[in-house]
Amino acid sequence: MPLALDFESKVFDKKVIDVSGNKESVVVGGRDLFPKLPTAFEGIQQIGVIGWGSQGPAQAQNLRDSLEGTGIKVKIGLREGSASMDAAREAGFTEDSGTLGEMFSVVAESEMVLLLIADAAQAKLFGKVFEALKPGATLGLSHGFLLGHMRNVGADFPKNINVVAVCPKGMGPSVRRLYVQGKEVNGAGINASFAVHQDVNGKATDYALGWSVALGSPYTFMTTLESEFKSDIYGERGILLGAVHGVVESLYRRYVDAGMSPEDAFLNSCESITGPISKTISKEGILAVYEKLDDAGKKTFEQAYAAAYKPAQEIMLEIYQEVASGNEIRGVVMAGERFARFPMGKIDGTPMWQVGEKVRAKRDEAAIPVHPFTAGVYVATMMAQIDVLMEHDHPLSEVANESVIESVDSLNPYMHARGVAYMVDNCSTTARLGSRKWAPRFHYILEQLAYTAIDGNAELDRALVEAFKSHGIHPVLKTVGEMRPAVDISVS
Repeated sequence: MPLALDFESKVFDKKVIDVSGNKESVVVGGRDLFPKLPTAFEGIQQIGVIGWGSQGPAQAQNLRDSLEGTGIKVKIGLREGSASMDAAREAGFTEDSGTLGEMFSVVAESEMVLLLIADAAQAKLFGKVFEALKPGATLGLSHGFLLGHMRNVGADFPKNINVVAVCPKGMGPSVRRLYVQGKEVNGAGINASFAVHQDVNGKATDYALGWSVALGSPYTFMTTLESEFKSDIYGERGILLGAVHGVVESLYRRYVDAGMSPEDAFLNSCESITGPISKTISKEGILAVYEKLDDAGKKTFEQAYAAAYKPAQEIMLEIYQEVASGNEIRGVVMAGERFARFPMGKIDGTPMWQVGEKVRAKRDEAAIPVHPFTAGVYVATMMAQIDVLMEHDHPLSEVANESVIESVDSLNPYMHARGVAYMVDNCSTTARLGSRKWAPRFHYILEQLAYTAIDGNAELDRALVEAFKSHGIHPVLKTVGEMRPAVDISVS
């Protein structure tokens, strides 16, 4: 059964939603809630935002804008000599205004500390951060990676602090861009999950919810820090980055081998997924991709889906087990130790990504097809990810957000505008490492098992297709789909 989670807030009204028979509580955000933020942050005079990576700039600016006039200061903390100091100054955080300083000094003087440095840096520096925290302070995380790492090394959070998490379901630039776009639209932004891992003063829930509302989250749903890191690290390696990367490369090569021009192969693989397939899923759900096909298209979709589902699920389950066991987290920490010798390179130099630049330069959105074979493989992979999360009892709202909404409403639009390779190369280090590690596994297993089955005229597994059509995720997406951002993200 999915995790049964509930919370009580002294500040924000909660809405109980029925997610396929499971009751979940959410907070509906909006700019009309900003006047409640001083009450939500009672006892907090300064929020220290530590780090200027993917989430840091977005969260710091959104918090500053939302808290303007409240007297609550948002201050950036960076290491001495950080190259990001200039970027923070350009965004309006300065030493003269008291909104920019050295990271451990900012940690020590803040009542609430949002630790948004890279995962590998958290693994290295968490002890120093804990030593610097005020007794009774609130530590905020936007990822459960640190919990997973501390379990690996036998450490724990100090017992005299609150520990909360707010985890936007999109990368930092999306969090900022939708907040800015939504200044004229109440409730526009990126959805977020929240968790209260430790509450020492009875205020942790409202601190977390205030943080999420101030970021502009249209909907905030509850999870646990453990559930979040498992689903998030897993999702990055799955359909959000690693799997889609492997899927499009395998399809592109298959189509080229079948005689398509490189441009048409890219159009029918990558463009089809990041364009019309993602848009259909975003607005109408996964099943609509299949239902909109003609009879011949449905047959092709079914063949691709039935052949790809089990191979994709095999890799998905392996990823989940590697994340849950702590192995993926250990791998990220070890990779950080290798970077001095082997910096991470980019992946945009191969012929496929060069072709992609040309295709995007002359793109006609109306001419991008929903290729039924591409749709079948992609949807099978997405469904395989969903099923693994559901088998491990993750909250259904978390399953939908980590496997579908974050993909089609946040990441895929960036991929469509600038390329999958660009997206992979500009995410967090943890996500980039995961994509590089697992994308080739998806590519390989699809070529070796799924496509050979189709080419060998293997009998269609009708039960898999029928299970897809009647799957419980469809009503979940209908409910959670009402919680999609109020505006579509613009990445032009």
